[in-house]
Amino acid sequence: MGRHGWWAAVCAGLTLALGVGQGTAAAASAPAPPVPRGKILTAPLGAVGSLLHPDASPPGADDWSCKPTPEHPRPVVLLHGTFVNAYADWGLMAPYLKQAGYCVFAPNYGGPAGSPVKATAHIPDSARQIADYVDRVLKATGAHQVDLVGHSQGGGVLPRWYLRFDGGTDPAHPDRNKVHSLIGLAPSNHGTTASGLGTLTTELGLNPAVSAVAGQAYSDQMVGSEVNTTLDRDGDTQPGVAYTVIATRYDEVVTPYLHQYLTAGPDATVRNILIQEVCPGDTSEHLSMAFDSNALQLVTNALDPAHARPVQCGLSLPVLGG
Repeated sequence: MGRHGWWAAVCAGLTLALGVGQGTAAAASAPAPPVPRGKILTAPLGAVGSLLHPDASPPGADDWSCKPTPEHPRPVVLLHGTFVNAYADWGLMAPYLKQAGYCVFAPNYGGPAGSPVKATAHIPDSARQIADYVDRVLKATGAHQVDLVGHSQGGGVLPRWYLRFDGGTDPAHPDRNKVHSLIGLAPSNHGTTASGLGTLTTELGLNPAVSAVAGQAYSDQMVGSEVNTTLDRDGDTQPGVAYTVIATRYDEVVTPYLHQYLTAGPDATVRNILIQEVCPGDTSEHLSMAFDSNALQLVTNALDPAHARPVQCGLSLPVLGG
Protein backbone atom coordinates (compact mmCIF):
# COMPACT_ATOMS: atom_id res chain seq x y z
CA MET A 1 0.00 0.00 0.00
CA GLY A 2 2.88 2.37 0.74
CA ARG A 3 3.32 4.91 3.47
CA HIS A 4 0.96 7.54 2.01
CA GLY A 5 -1.69 4.98 1.13
CA TRP A 6 -1.57 3.57 4.66
CA TRP A 7 -1.99 7.06 6.16
CA ALA A 8 -4.92 7.84 3.87
CA ALA A 9 -6.62 4.61 4.92
CA VAL A 10 -6.12 5.47 8.61
CA CYS A 11 -7.57 8.95 8.09
CA ALA A 12 -10.53 7.53 6.18
CA GLY A 13 -11.18 5.08 9.00
CA LEU A 14 -11.03 7.83 11.59
CA THR A 15 -13.41 9.96 9.53
CA LEU A 16 -15.94 7.16 9.35
CA ALA A 17 -15.54 6.37 13.04
CA LEU A 18 -16.16 9.99 14.01
CA GLY A 19 -19.07 10.38 11.62
CA VAL A 20 -17.69 13.53 9.97
CA GLY A 21 -16.88 14.39 6.41
CA GLN A 22 -19.22 13.05 3.74
CA GLY A 23 -22.61 12.30 5.30
CA THR A 24 -23.69 11.70 8.89
CA ALA A 25 -24.87 8.09 8.91
CA ALA A 26 -22.19 6.86 11.28
CA ALA A 27 -22.88 9.57 13.85
CA ALA A 28 -26.63 9.27 13.49
CA SER A 29 -26.74 5.55 14.21
CA ALA A 30 -24.50 5.77 17.28
CA PRO A 31 -25.09 7.46 20.65
CA ALA A 32 -24.16 11.14 20.74
CA PRO A 33 -20.48 11.60 21.58
CA PRO A 34 -19.54 13.00 25.00
CA VAL A 35 -19.58 16.79 25.08
CA PRO A 36 -16.09 18.27 24.70
CA ARG A 37 -14.37 19.47 27.86
CA GLY A 38 -11.52 21.85 28.52
CA LYS A 39 -11.87 23.75 25.24
CA ILE A 40 -11.04 27.08 26.85
CA LEU A 41 -9.21 28.36 23.76
CA THR A 42 -12.22 27.86 21.48
CA ALA A 43 -13.82 31.20 22.38
CA PRO A 44 -10.72 33.41 21.95
CA LEU A 45 -9.66 31.61 18.78
CA GLY A 46 -13.17 32.00 17.41
CA ALA A 47 -13.10 35.71 18.22
CA VAL A 48 -9.81 36.16 16.35
CA GLY A 49 -11.03 34.07 13.43
CA SER A 50 -14.25 36.06 13.24
CA LEU A 51 -12.25 39.26 12.74
CA LEU A 52 -10.27 37.70 9.91
CA HIS A 53 -13.24 35.92 8.31
CA PRO A 54 -16.37 37.79 9.46
CA ASP A 55 -18.73 36.08 7.03
CA ALA A 56 -17.36 32.54 7.38
CA SER A 57 -19.36 29.60 8.66
CA PRO A 58 -18.18 28.02 11.92
CA PRO A 59 -16.71 24.50 11.63
CA GLY A 60 -19.42 21.91 11.04
CA ALA A 61 -22.07 24.35 9.81
CA ASP A 62 -23.68 25.13 6.46
CA ASP A 63 -23.26 21.87 4.59
CA TRP A 64 -26.10 22.49 2.14
CA SER A 65 -25.90 18.91 0.87
CA CYS A 66 -26.68 17.51 4.34
CA LYS A 67 -29.83 15.40 4.60
CA PRO A 68 -31.47 14.79 7.99
CA THR A 69 -31.56 11.23 9.31
CA PRO A 70 -34.46 9.41 11.00
CA GLU A 71 -32.56 9.79 14.30
CA HIS A 72 -32.20 13.57 13.79
CA PRO A 73 -34.94 14.59 11.37
CA ARG A 74 -34.78 18.33 12.03
CA PRO A 75 -31.88 20.60 11.01
CA VAL A 76 -30.49 22.81 13.76
CA VAL A 77 -30.21 26.53 13.02
CA LEU A 78 -27.81 28.41 15.31
CA LEU A 79 -28.49 32.13 15.83
CA HIS A 80 -25.63 34.21 17.18
CA GLY A 81 -25.85 37.13 19.60
CA THR A 82 -25.56 40.90 19.30
CA PHE A 83 -22.24 42.48 18.22
CA VAL A 84 -20.73 39.13 17.13
CA ASN A 85 -21.09 36.76 14.17
CA ALA A 86 -21.67 33.06 13.61
CA TYR A 87 -17.99 32.15 13.51
CA ALA A 88 -17.34 33.88 16.84
CA ASP A 89 -20.30 32.34 18.66
CA TRP A 90 -20.52 28.73 17.49
CA GLY A 91 -16.99 27.31 17.49
CA LEU A 92 -17.89 24.76 20.17
CA MET A 93 -21.50 23.89 19.42
CA ALA A 94 -21.54 23.68 15.62
CA PRO A 95 -18.84 21.01 15.20
CA TYR A 96 -20.16 19.00 18.13
CA LEU A 97 -23.73 18.88 16.80
CA LYS A 98 -22.42 18.00 13.34
CA GLN A 99 -20.39 15.14 14.82
CA ALA A 100 -23.50 14.01 16.72
CA GLY A 101 -25.34 13.57 13.41
CA TYR A 102 -27.31 16.79 12.96
CA CYS A 103 -27.50 18.98 9.90
CA VAL A 104 -26.24 22.29 11.29
CA PHE A 105 -26.69 25.78 9.86
CA ALA A 106 -25.48 29.10 11.22
CA PRO A 107 -26.49 32.30 9.44
CA ASN A 108 -24.98 35.72 9.85
CA TYR A 109 -27.69 38.35 10.19
CA GLY A 110 -28.35 41.94 11.10
CA GLY A 111 -25.09 43.39 9.78
CA PRO A 112 -23.30 44.22 6.55
CA ALA A 113 -21.12 41.73 4.72
CA GLY A 114 -17.46 42.12 5.65
CA SER A 115 -18.18 43.48 9.12
CA PRO A 116 -17.43 41.25 12.12
CA VAL A 117 -20.04 43.18 14.13
CA LYS A 118 -23.48 41.83 13.29
CA ALA A 119 -26.94 41.41 14.86
CA THR A 120 -27.15 45.18 15.32
CA ALA A 121 -30.07 45.88 12.97
CA HIS A 122 -33.68 46.54 13.96
CA ILE A 123 -34.89 43.18 15.27
CA PRO A 124 -37.96 42.90 12.99
CA ASP A 125 -35.65 43.42 10.00
CA SER A 126 -33.30 40.68 11.24
CA ALA A 127 -36.28 38.39 11.86
CA ARG A 128 -37.21 38.64 8.18
CA GLN A 129 -33.68 37.55 7.31
CA ILE A 130 -34.07 34.52 9.56
CA ALA A 131 -37.43 33.71 7.98
CA ASP A 132 -35.83 33.61 4.54
CA TYR A 133 -32.91 31.58 5.84
CA VAL A 134 -35.09 28.95 7.53
CA ASP A 135 -37.10 28.57 4.32
CA ARG A 136 -33.86 28.00 2.46
CA VAL A 137 -32.77 25.34 4.99
CA LEU A 138 -36.10 23.53 4.75
CA LYS A 139 -35.98 23.53 0.96
CA ALA A 140 -32.37 22.32 0.80
CA THR A 141 -32.76 19.55 3.37
CA GLY A 142 -36.29 18.44 2.59
CA ALA A 143 -37.15 18.71 6.30
CA HIS A 144 -40.55 19.83 7.55
CA GLN A 145 -39.28 21.67 10.64
CA VAL A 146 -36.10 23.04 12.19
CA ASP A 147 -34.90 23.47 15.75
CA LEU A 148 -33.54 26.90 16.68
CA VAL A 149 -30.67 27.29 19.15
CA GLY A 150 -29.69 30.85 19.93
CA HIS A 151 -27.44 32.92 22.15
CA SER A 152 -28.51 36.26 23.66
CA GLN A 153 -30.58 38.13 21.02
CA GLY A 154 -30.42 34.98 18.88
CA GLY A 155 -32.14 32.95 21.59
CA GLY A 156 -34.64 35.57 22.67
CA VAL A 157 -36.50 38.43 21.03
CA LEU A 158 -35.22 37.73 17.51
CA PRO A 159 -36.51 34.15 17.10
CA ARG A 160 -39.64 34.92 19.13
CA TRP A 161 -40.43 37.77 16.71
CA TYR A 162 -39.88 35.43 13.77
CA LEU A 163 -42.11 32.78 15.33
CA ARG A 164 -44.96 35.23 15.94
CA PHE A 165 -44.83 37.69 13.05
CA ASP A 166 -42.81 36.22 10.19
CA GLY A 167 -44.22 32.77 9.54
CA GLY A 168 -42.25 30.59 11.92
CA THR A 169 -45.49 29.20 13.33
CA ASP A 170 -49.08 28.72 12.25
CA PRO A 171 -51.16 29.17 15.43
CA ALA A 172 -54.29 27.79 13.78
CA HIS A 173 -52.43 24.68 12.61
CA PRO A 174 -49.42 24.06 14.92
CA ASP A 175 -48.63 20.87 13.02
CA ARG A 176 -47.60 23.16 10.15
CA ASN A 177 -45.10 25.12 12.24
CA LYS A 178 -41.71 25.57 10.60
CA VAL A 179 -40.05 25.50 14.04
CA HIS A 180 -40.32 22.61 16.49
CA SER A 181 -38.28 24.02 19.38
CA LEU A 182 -36.45 27.16 20.49
CA ILE A 183 -33.50 26.75 22.86
CA GLY A 184 -32.09 30.00 24.23
CA LEU A 185 -28.70 30.43 25.90
CA ALA A 186 -28.80 33.58 28.06
CA PRO A 187 -31.66 34.88 25.86
CA SER A 188 -32.82 38.49 25.82
CA ASN A 189 -36.49 37.68 26.20
CA HIS A 190 -38.03 40.50 28.26
CA GLY A 191 -35.55 43.31 27.95
CA THR A 192 -32.40 44.10 29.85
CA THR A 193 -31.09 46.76 32.18
CA ALA A 194 -27.56 45.87 31.00
CA SER A 195 -26.27 45.95 34.58
CA GLY A 196 -27.64 49.47 34.96
CA LEU A 197 -26.27 50.94 31.74
CA GLY A 198 -29.53 50.33 29.91
CA THR A 199 -31.54 51.86 32.73
CA LEU A 200 -29.33 54.96 32.61
CA THR A 201 -29.51 55.46 28.85
CA THR A 202 -33.27 54.85 28.88
CA GLU A 203 -33.98 57.32 31.70
CA LEU A 204 -31.75 59.96 30.10
CA GLY A 205 -33.36 59.48 26.69
CA LEU A 206 -30.04 58.44 25.19
CA ASN A 207 -31.10 55.16 23.57
CA PRO A 208 -31.58 56.70 20.11
CA ALA A 209 -28.12 58.25 20.26
CA VAL A 210 -26.53 55.01 21.48
CA SER A 211 -28.36 53.05 18.79
CA ALA A 212 -27.11 55.46 16.13
CA VAL A 213 -23.64 54.17 16.97
CA ALA A 214 -24.24 50.65 18.30
CA GLY A 215 -27.23 49.72 16.14
CA GLN A 216 -30.98 49.67 16.67
CA ALA A 217 -30.81 46.23 18.32
CA TYR A 218 -29.44 47.99 21.41
CA SER A 219 -32.64 50.00 21.96
CA ASP A 220 -34.81 47.08 20.89
CA GLN A 221 -33.50 44.96 23.76
CA MET A 222 -33.91 47.48 26.55
CA VAL A 223 -36.64 47.00 29.15
CA GLY A 224 -39.83 48.62 27.93
CA SER A 225 -38.78 48.96 24.29
CA GLU A 226 -41.43 49.01 21.58
CA VAL A 227 -40.16 45.65 20.33
CA ASN A 228 -40.50 44.05 23.76
CA THR A 229 -43.87 45.64 24.43
CA THR A 230 -45.24 44.46 21.08
CA LEU A 231 -43.80 40.98 21.42
CA ASP A 232 -44.97 40.41 25.00
CA ARG A 233 -48.48 41.77 24.50
CA ASP A 234 -49.98 38.39 23.63
CA GLY A 235 -47.83 36.17 25.83
CA ASP A 236 -44.43 34.59 25.61
CA THR A 237 -44.99 31.53 23.47
CA GLN A 238 -46.54 30.19 20.28
CA PRO A 239 -48.68 27.03 20.09
CA GLY A 240 -46.83 23.86 19.22
CA VAL A 241 -43.33 25.07 20.11
CA ALA A 242 -41.13 23.60 22.85
CA TYR A 243 -39.11 26.34 24.57
CA THR A 244 -35.98 25.88 26.69
CA VAL A 245 -34.19 28.73 28.46
CA ILE A 246 -30.70 28.14 29.88
CA ALA A 247 -29.62 31.06 32.06
CA THR A 248 -26.78 31.91 34.41
CA ARG A 249 -27.10 33.94 37.58
CA TYR A 250 -23.79 35.63 36.70
CA ASP A 251 -25.18 37.19 33.52
CA GLU A 252 -23.94 40.76 33.24
CA VAL A 253 -25.59 41.59 29.88
CA VAL A 254 -29.20 40.37 30.09
CA THR A 255 -30.11 41.59 33.56
CA PRO A 256 -31.83 40.75 35.75
CA TYR A 257 -31.37 37.18 34.59
CA LEU A 258 -34.97 36.33 35.51
CA HIS A 259 -36.01 38.46 32.51
CA GLN A 260 -34.76 35.59 30.39
CA TYR A 261 -37.43 33.19 31.63
CA LEU A 262 -40.59 32.45 29.69
CA THR A 263 -44.12 31.53 30.73
CA ALA A 264 -45.89 28.86 28.71
CA GLY A 265 -49.05 29.82 26.88
CA PRO A 266 -51.64 27.55 25.22
CA ASP A 267 -50.26 24.39 23.57
CA ALA A 268 -46.62 25.30 24.28
CA THR A 269 -44.09 23.95 26.75
CA VAL A 270 -41.40 25.91 28.58
CA ARG A 271 -38.47 24.71 30.62
CA ASN A 272 -36.51 27.43 32.43
CA ILE A 273 -33.10 26.18 33.61
CA LEU A 274 -30.60 28.03 35.78
CA ILE A 275 -27.24 26.47 35.01
CA GLN A 276 -26.10 26.83 38.64
CA GLU A 277 -29.03 24.69 39.78
CA VAL A 278 -27.66 21.91 37.58
CA CYS A 279 -23.94 22.57 38.16
CA PRO A 280 -23.44 24.75 41.26
CA GLY A 281 -19.78 25.41 40.46
CA ASP A 282 -20.45 26.72 36.95
CA THR A 283 -19.18 30.32 36.76
CA SER A 284 -20.10 31.08 33.17
CA GLU A 285 -21.52 34.53 32.54
CA HIS A 286 -23.29 35.88 29.46
CA LEU A 287 -20.45 35.72 26.94
CA SER A 288 -19.26 32.22 27.80
CA MET A 289 -22.65 30.49 27.73
CA ALA A 290 -22.16 29.49 24.09
CA PHE A 291 -18.89 27.79 25.12
CA ASP A 292 -20.10 26.12 28.31
CA SER A 293 -19.91 22.33 27.99
CA ASN A 294 -22.47 21.93 30.78
CA ALA A 295 -24.92 24.08 28.83
CA LEU A 296 -24.05 22.15 25.67
CA GLN A 297 -25.27 18.92 27.27
CA LEU A 298 -28.52 20.67 28.23
CA VAL A 299 -28.92 21.84 24.64
CA THR A 300 -28.33 18.31 23.38
CA ASN A 301 -30.91 16.97 25.83
CA ALA A 302 -33.46 19.54 24.68
CA LEU A 303 -32.87 18.65 21.03
CA ASP A 304 -33.27 14.92 21.71
CA PRO A 305 -35.11 14.46 25.01
CA ALA A 306 -35.71 10.76 24.33
CA HIS A 307 -31.95 10.19 24.70
CA ALA A 308 -31.19 12.81 27.35
CA ARG A 309 -28.15 12.22 29.54
CA PRO A 310 -27.35 13.53 33.01
CA VAL A 311 -25.02 16.51 32.94
CA GLN A 312 -21.55 15.50 34.12
CA CYS A 313 -20.65 18.88 35.53
CA GLY A 314 -17.26 20.22 34.54
CA LEU A 315 -15.34 23.43 35.11
CA SER A 316 -16.70 26.39 33.15
CA LEU A 317 -15.09 29.81 33.44
CA PRO A 318 -16.24 33.37 32.78
CA VAL A 319 -15.62 34.51 29.17
CA LEU A 320 -13.77 31.28 28.26
CA GLY A 321 -16.35 28.60 29.09
CA GLY A 322 -14.90 25.11 29.42
